[in-house]
Amino acid sequence: MNTDTDTDTDHPRPGLDLGLGGEGLTAYGWDAGWEDVFASYRAAGLVPGRVTRVDRGACEVVTADGRSWPATAPTGPDGPRPPCTGDWVALRPDPGPVAGPAGREALAVAALLPRRTALVRASSSRRSDPQPLAANVDVVAVAVPLTAPVNLGRLERLVTLAWESGARPLVVLTKADQAGGAGSETARTAEADATAAAPGVTVVITSATDGTGLDVLAAVLTGTSVLIGTSGAGKSTLTNALLGVDAQRVSAVRSADGKGRHTTVRRELLPLPGGGVLIDTPGLRGVGLWAVEDGLSQAFAEVEDLAADCRFGDCEHQTEPGCAVLAAIDDGVLPARRLASYRRLLRENAYMAARGDARLRAEQERQWRSISKEQRRMYRERGR
Repeated sequence: MNTDTDTDTDHPRPGLDLGLGGEGLTAYGWDAGWEDVFASYRAAGLVPGRVTRVDRGACEVVTADGRSWPATAPTGPDGPRPPCTGDWVALRPDPGPVAGPAGREALAVAALLPRRTALVRASSSRRSDPQPLAANVDVVAVAVPLTAPVNLGRLERLVTLAWESGARPLVVLTKADQAGGAGSETARTAEADATAAAPGVTVVITSATDGTGLDVLAAVLTGTSVLIGTSGAGKSTLTNALLGVDAQRVSAVRSADGKGRHTTVRRELLPLPGGGVLIDTPGLRGVGLWAVEDGLSQAFAEVEDLAADCRFGDCEHQTEPGCAVLAAIDDGVLPARRLASYRRLLRENAYMAARGDARLRAEQERQWRSISKEQRRMYRERGR
């Protein structure tokens, strides 16, 4: 965008025409459903946009004219909840200081549209609040490098989060060129392990270096996709290969432990050449669960299907007679580690729920104490 002058011609306000049949927001996922949701905001003189990046309370949005704009994102009791990458928002001109380069207009987020889906984890803070990683996504692609054995527990955890989001999980095995190719024993073993740890989820073997599997991957990354995984999984390199340009900076992986540095420092939404958009994310160190009851049911559907045939409705699959789950393990139908992983994630989810309830009760008690203190002060002043 030209920033040499301050004329209205060079710096137009975002247009109101959504261009549902052509360019503009359609390429970023806008559809008739979003248009219906936005009708009341449009009547109020606001314009739609999609958050492509968030950074320290400010964000970047794309509008119907296809341009990117800096936008302020007010927070607090009187403002909307903080946006995250992938959110659809209602925008107005920002009356405050101009954000971004000199002469560049800024917008303000007036409201967030309701999210259709959201990829959420528990934050790493002591409060363990829910932290949205991406909003309004259709596919959650979990990147797993073939340069090390598949960490099945981590994969099950990420797939659980993906199912809980309401999106479709996808497992992407990366760096096939460093493991002897897609047909190597290493790659095939990893594919079998990933399939066992994520039943019903498509597994794609890829190499961003020689192009292996990229056509298959591009075909299944429909709508809005988000790419997640640990640092060093090759997400940024894969993103660049899908985009056909070096949009994301990449770093070398440490030879000592095969882990990479956090090349991607923020979540960013990028349009794909063949249609759809991709959200690249920084490497995930910790992935805490947050209210993943439905996600667990889908990620471990075979365990819950077996549990339905247990003799007792409250069977804990320990030593109970008539336990269909234990019988399946004895028969070799269900791997014992799947039940162990299911139990572990169930316990963690229950712990996080109890912790959240306890924190809510503590906050309510603090609020009541504050109210009572204020009331006593008012009574004392009245008696003077």
